[in-house]
Amino acid sequence: MRRGFAPEEYQARLRAAQSGMAEVGLGALLLTTEPEIRYFTGFLTRFWESPSRPWFLILPVMGDPVAVIPAIGAPLMGRTWVRDIRTWAAPDPEDDGVSLLADTLREIGGPVGVPSGPESHLRMPLAEFERVKRASALVFRDDAGIVAGLRAVKSEAEIVKIAHSCAIAGRAFDRVGEIAQPGVPLSTVFRNFQRLLLEEGADWVPYIAGGAGPMGYADVISPAGEVPLSTGDVLMLDTGAVWDGYFCDYDRNFAIGHATAEQSAAHARLIEAAEAGEEAARAGATASDVWRAMARITGSDETSGRLGHGLGMQLTEGLSLTHKDHSVLKPGMVITLEPGLELAPGMIMVHEENIVIREGRAQRLSRFAASTLPVI
Repeated sequence: MRRGFAPEEYQARLRAAQSGMAEVGLGALLLTTEPEIRYFTGFLTRFWESPSRPWFLILPVMGDPVAVIPAIGAPLMGRTWVRDIRTWAAPDPEDDGVSLLADTLREIGGPVGVPSGPESHLRMPLAEFERVKRASALVFRDDAGIVAGLRAVKSEAEIVKIAHSCAIAGRAFDRVGEIAQPGVPLSTVFRNFQRLLLEEGADWVPYIAGGAGPMGYADVISPAGEVPLSTGDVLMLDTGAVWDGYFCDYDRNFAIGHATAEQSAAHARLIEAAEAGEEAARAGATASDVWRAMARITGSDETSGRLGHGLGMQLTEGLSLTHKDHSVLKPGMVITLEPGLELAPGMIMVHEENIVIREGRAQRLSRFAASTLPVI
């Protein structure tokens, strides 16, 4: 499968952004985070793990993007479709790209839009952002949700990559019996599950979560401990594995040795809830509609947290499946369905699948689990 995208994909994204900019009267967009910059350029690197250097991309209301980046990134950015690449020797404690960025913004003109809505962040020192604003003498304001709106609806090429990531995870889940047996510490299961994901083709595995216990697990975000699996436990593994910069995000539950009646009943109910969410996830419906369809089956209330979210270049992005999120579903949106229920006080089971919204029924991206709880 081809990595990256054809230049036409990025050009279409740019044109869509520029159309939105013209509508709201912006002269430029200033982008500073990894997914935003990658979305418009294809600049894919793990170097973002280092917080030492800021990175900038400017989208003018007319013309091509301008990258203002540390010199160390010039060769890789030069392999993207971006041609105007301006660099400085970073990190520079006296002027870490401030003058170069301000000069470039002044050349392009404003007002300058900066993503400022939910899930946005600046990823540069606030003091230096203030210096840039003063030095450029331009007006800065919110981007009116342009970038988030574009990223929410995936192209067919993006959907193919997410589906490929889901298939990788599916093959790894099929092999959990190789690594999870009574007596194996949960921490060892986590490490070996990452190995399986890499063996099946993941580029990296930024997210692993899970839990185990006879009546479920206390939460779904804790690191794995050294307690070994026991016969009668239910084991959950949840992964956000990445292929070519796109995430999958779904989980699977397994009974260790044998499944109890309580575990089997809970698992079947979770599958029923996920399928109800899938049926409700139609173009024109809202995120809260999907939440409500699953909550009716699991008995979740308004304090139960979200039952799914948007998915794509980030593990979670965009809408949340809660009773308060009235985002309208559009064809091309990729979401997770993540119902959960309580087996005992403080002990839960959750289940998660990945789908894409279509004009009719949603399309499955993960291979949906059967209602029978698998036994290892």
